Amino acid sequence: MPARDTTRRRFVYDSATSATDVLGGLHFLSDLPRVTADEAGLQSNLVQFGDHVEPLVRLIEESPAETLLEKVAERIRGGRSYREVLAALLLAGIRNVQPRPSVGFKFHCVLVVNSCHLASLAGPDEDRWLPIFWALNYFKSSQADEAKRSGWRMKPVKESMVPDAVSARRLFLEGMDNWDEAKADAATAGLVRTAGATEVFNLFTRYAARDFRSIGHKAIYLANAWRTLQVIGWQFAEPVLRSLTFALLNHSGEANPSSSDLDADRPWRDNSELLTRIPENWLSGKIDDTVPTGLLAAFRDGTPLNAAESAVDALSHGVATQSVWDGVFVGAGELLMRQPGIIGLHGLTTANAMHYLWRNAADDVVRQQLLLQACSFNTMFRDSAKSRGALGKQTVESIQPTATISTDNALSEILSEISGNRMKAAEKVYGFLSAGGSGHKLIDATRQMLFLKGRDAHDYKFSSAVLEDYRHVSPAWRDRFLAMSVFNLKGSGHPDNGLVSRSRSALQG
Repeated sequence: MPARDTTRRRFVYDSATSATDVLGGLHFLSDLPRVTADEAGLQSNLVQFGDHVEPLVRLIEESPAETLLEKVAERIRGGRSYREVLAALLLAGIRNVQPRPSVGFKFHCVLVVNSCHLASLAGPDEDRWLPIFWALNYFKSSQADEAKRSGWRMKPVKESMVPDAVSARRLFLEGMDNWDEAKADAATAGLVRTAGATEVFNLFTRYAARDFRSIGHKAIYLANAWRTLQVIGWQFAEPVLRSLTFALLNHSGEANPSSSDLDADRPWRDNSELLTRIPENWLSGKIDDTVPTGLLAAFRDGTPLNAAESAVDALSHGVATQSVWDGVFVGAGELLMRQPGIIGLHGLTTANAMHYLWRNAADDVVRQQLLLQACSFNTMFRDSAKSRGALGKQTVESIQPTATISTDNALSEILSEISGNRMKAAEKVYGFLSAGGSGHKLIDATRQMLFLKGRDAHDYKFSSAVLEDYRHVSPAWRDRFLAMSVFNLKGSGHPDNGLVSRSRSALQG
């Protein structure tokens, strides 16, 4: 077998690979080039990542954008694995781009890594590297932006402040509760070094959705960072979670939120008082497909507290949490339909992240609060959208199934319509699915459009979120949810991103 084919088969993940398989030991090739001491060296004022991955991170950092893809492809052909490239991509972003002044904008080079990974896993074998190479290229623009703005780069933790195992948890909670960056940073390092990974994750879930700053990106960062660490290995957790701590404590120069009553923090406090109304058997309810309609009314016209109260009322009447989440997802999709753009798409990516955290958190109180926050956030996204302009009058009920012209060409017809008339595309998607069309085939087709047409981090973040959440929504609402997603998906008429041919050429050598 040619060496090129061997490399591709050895270092591309199959979509069926489990987290357990991924977390197994690194299987390095015996012919992997040795790393010299000079290559592994790094300035002492920067955080370091270990001798094996450091040269690859530095290659990404130091290579011009014009040659980066070709140089990384050369390393892949020389034995570097998919996991190593993914790790180096994330760590380069962590070291070179800060989540300030907002956990977004240039910082999307970090936030998008897991989304590109998910797209890679779900794509066809021959295209698995395309999202990763897109993200490598995207990192260079973010790196340049940060260099122009501040020249910030992550420094090592102050070792004299790192607490021992006995104190780390307490100091982390104190630092996060009091928005004390120095204490929380050092405590994060202490936690990672002494506590189990699951314990650390559950501590972070307390803070990822406590405030609405950066329109959901804090929750998105925790979900994506945790998921990526499960792939690349916990040995990289300390710098990643130190960056995450820095992001979660971002409050844009306002008064300390711990001693203030700011709009971004109020729902978390209000919702904390609602928890006593949630019954003990809150996880034993029955699905009620009418509940999302009631939640939608609160999302359209209510306050954050109204939305959370609607969810609590449903739970109190024995309704399953699934029906509440259906309302969250469909409500977020409806907002995107009413105002396509940056706010609406983040409502969906945030719902995806908060649902992931909810499914994986261990503490029932935290899970309850995440569910209520997800409801409150939908109204806050609505208000943020209104500040940018009037909302359209469309509702989820406005989408009526329209038959496609030809069943044989249904997918190509829908993809073409997405680029021309998104409302018609939504109706055709709903019609296609209602007539028994395969949602999974439609998802595969839209994902291939992403590989060819994706130009922005939001293209990858959004598509990975909504295409994943299609299976998280109940059958009664699932098809309409996917239909609404076309308001931010790419169609066949959108221009190509120009990186596909270059990436394929680089990989072929």
